[in-house]
Amino acid sequence: MRRAVCPGSFDPITNGHLDIISRASRLYDEVYVAVMINQAKKGLFEIEERIDLIRRVTAEYGNVRVEAFHGLLVDFCKQRDIPAIVKGLRAVSDFDYELQMAQMNNGLSGVETLFIPTNPTYSFLSSSLVKEVAAWGGDVSHLVPAEVLGELTERLRRD
Repeated sequence: MRRAVCPGSFDPITNGHLDIISRASRLYDEVYVAVMINQAKKGLFEIEERIDLIRRVTAEYGNVRVEAFHGLLVDFCKQRDIPAIVKGLRAVSDFDYELQMAQMNNGLSGVETLFIPTNPTYSFLSSSLVKEVAAWGGDVSHLVPAEVLGELTERLRRD
């Protein structure tokens, strides 16, 4: 069975993330979405909420599993026998950082990283940008799945 992982914080998951996960799900038998736990950062959504949202918006793929992880991504991969990390690249600036991470991960464990160029429609997109625009009342409906939009709108209204 061919396995890969798509890691990230997904706070919240965007259409850009979903595009990469969807494309990976067509290339691999099983795709793990690893939701990073960073205790130094306070996210808009709790880890369990992110996992639930991702499961809801990826349910149609049938071969996507969603789990939280804390620590080194290569340990997550080793524990699940995952030989490949799939990452989306938006710009050259992403490549510089991601190449360093890919080389470190490969050196630590032999896990390979595959880069998928982001769909140009989402080349500017990040969770941080979505949250900022939404917080100021901007329309982000074309940037996140409908389920996420509802939760995002409700969360920002409460906070």
